[in-house]
Amino acid sequence: MNKEELVQEVAKKAKVTQKDANEVLTALVESIQTAVSKGNKVTLVGFGTFEPRKRAARNGRNPQTGKEIKIPAKTVPAFSAGKKFRTAVNGK
Repeated sequence: MNKEELVQEVAKKAKVTQKDANEVLTALVESIQTAVSKGNKVTLVGFGTFEPRKRAARNGRNPQTGKEIKIPAKTVPAFSAGKKFRTAVNGK
């Protein structure tokens, strides 16, 4: 499912226009991105948690040459599914 299909589904279920659903979905995604980029955790009970996670610097290998390289430390976004979401995906 892409964003356009998601907007259509949300508009149908919420009984709003696709334009309104698109604005709400865009605002939601932007709000989550802003919060996580500032180092905050966003929890949607039953759905999951978005959070920044720190990755330590480490050594790796260039797969083409086999030469060892240094991979710098960085912060990456992460998502952990909530119990209700995991249960729905498992079909129980």
